[in-house]
Amino acid sequence: MNPTSPNNGKNPKRLKRSLLVYYLGLLLIVIFINVLLSPSPRQIDYSDFIDLLDQGKIDVVQLQGDEIAIKLKDSEGSRSQVYTTINVGDPELTQRLLDAKVRFGAVTESGLSSLLSMLLYMVLPFAIMALLGTLMFRSISKKMGGPGAMTFGKSNAKVYVEAQTGKTFADVAGQDEAKEALTELVDFLHEPARYSRIGAQLPKGALLVGPPGTGKTLLAKAVAGEAGVPFFSISGSEFVEMFVGMGAARVRDLFKQAAEKAPCIVFIDEIDTIGKRRDSSLGGNDEREQTLNQLLSEMDGFDGSKGVIILAATNRPETLDPALLRPGRFDRRIPVELPDLNGRVAILKVHAKDVHVASGVDWNVIARATAGASGAELANIINEGALRAVRCGRDTVEQQDFEEAVETVIAGYQRKDAAINEHEKQVVAYHEIGHALVAAKQKDSAPVHKITIVPRTSGALGYTMQVDEQERKLMTKEEALAKVATLTGGRAAEELIFGTGSSGASNDIEQATKIARTMITRFGMSNTFDMMALETVTNQYLGGDTSLICSAETAAKVDAEVLQIIKSCHARASEILSENIDKLHQLAAYLLEKETITGDEFMAILNDAGQPQQA
Repeated sequence: MNPTSPNNGKNPKRLKRSLLVYYLGLLLIVIFINVLLSPSPRQIDYSDFIDLLDQGKIDVVQLQGDEIAIKLKDSEGSRSQVYTTINVGDPELTQRLLDAKVRFGAVTESGLSSLLSMLLYMVLPFAIMALLGTLMFRSISKKMGGPGAMTFGKSNAKVYVEAQTGKTFADVAGQDEAKEALTELVDFLHEPARYSRIGAQLPKGALLVGPPGTGKTLLAKAVAGEAGVPFFSISGSEFVEMFVGMGAARVRDLFKQAAEKAPCIVFIDEIDTIGKRRDSSLGGNDEREQTLNQLLSEMDGFDGSKGVIILAATNRPETLDPALLRPGRFDRRIPVELPDLNGRVAILKVHAKDVHVASGVDWNVIARATAGASGAELANIINEGALRAVRCGRDTVEQQDFEEAVETVIAGYQRKDAAINEHEKQVVAYHEIGHALVAAKQKDSAPVHKITIVPRTSGALGYTMQVDEQERKLMTKEEALAKVATLTGGRAAEELIFGTGSSGASNDIEQATKIARTMITRFGMSNTFDMMALETVTNQYLGGDTSLICSAETAAKVDAEVLQIIKSCHARASEILSENIDKLHQLAAYLLEKETITGDEFMAILNDAGQPQQA
């Protein structure tokens, strides 16, 4: 439901005034053009009239008392000219006109033709130009910020009345800490007297921060659904317009509407659009800063005891202006982080409640395979699994559907028709077994879950999936080195078997270099630099861009130590593969035959249990 605000049904006075001026100007222009273009009788002397009569140029004559109206004959298709002259009372005039075969009739237009002329030359052009002007006005309005851009100062907030958001805390899983922090807000909206009796004041605003897809917007809607109050939802980008001052006007209107519907919740999504840190540069956006200043002023000005709570969401909290985050504005900062193992299990179950899932599906296995996934990605995995079940002609979604959906989200769809020659297929097989074998022979590596050489739409010709048996929050130095060694195992296998390397290790090289550099610059896992910070992280929720904070000389030393780590891990991987070359050949041959093998099949061959029996 999106009800119209009390003032939205009326056009602003400025808009009415602009349209009125446009139509009046248009009417004056049409009248002026008609005056210039409309033919008017021309006065001539009586002698000139006699000359025209003798020359046979007169077509029609109309005697009008003291005046004679004359209409000349058409000349080469041109429009006939109308003249007037004085009637001097010549007694021979009638006979002369008859001798010249001049017709007697009406020279001036009749009343009907005058009406028709007015319609054609005044009313019709005015209507056409007014229509074109209105259409152009609406088109410009849309290009300048949407249908409501020319509704000066009116906010475009979507209003959900009562609990019509359709969401409650039951729809939110994996964010127990965030829900606990927001429950207090809901309780205040239900029973504000409990807080006023003791003198406690509820925070005016709460800022939800976290990576994309973790459920920040969903949490805000759930708060409104639980409280049963109106819910104003607007994006930060909707405040930013090309007209200076319009964003500030919309902020004022938003808070005015909220005060009228209190108690209520105002939710501003992507608040970093208007809440960026202000600076003194001359090239700043004055409109954006005015909007931010108005927001700060409104948050200071309204009475929180009336039950107006401001919620905002962002995944770039480091860019927000400090004035926005001080106590009295956004008092609380509620992190909405990526879910842990138990959280992922809960999220998967919530999204699967409307899906026909087969009995016996192990959600824990799927959750362990999706470490680092957000709630939105987990919802996508459930949907992809359901779609795969439909493609396979089943009425229920099985374990294999969800596991394939995980691989689809990670690496893309299978490219079963991809043309790969036998030599390249061999290279890929040894490459992937190299990864798996190095990982299996190290005690600090995660177990191998699956190995495949089926190409994917992401560009990968194969991959090795490792899944930790337990959720890990920390990484030791030994685990980091084991991970780097595992990444170099693919190239080491190629060099050992084929005597050269291929471009298939490009992604492995990128990841290994990143881990090795992070060990030195951020984790303090270096004997040379000890616990010295050499790198800063920006946009931690959006990929975590990094930048060095050291001299060029130190950066060169960092590069040398990164190279040393990668070289030592590469040598370690080559040593492991050389010691287990027979198993490398055996496992690669089995993978070439099957194209996809499980971790259990891999470990059975590696542990001398023989090749697993075919199903």
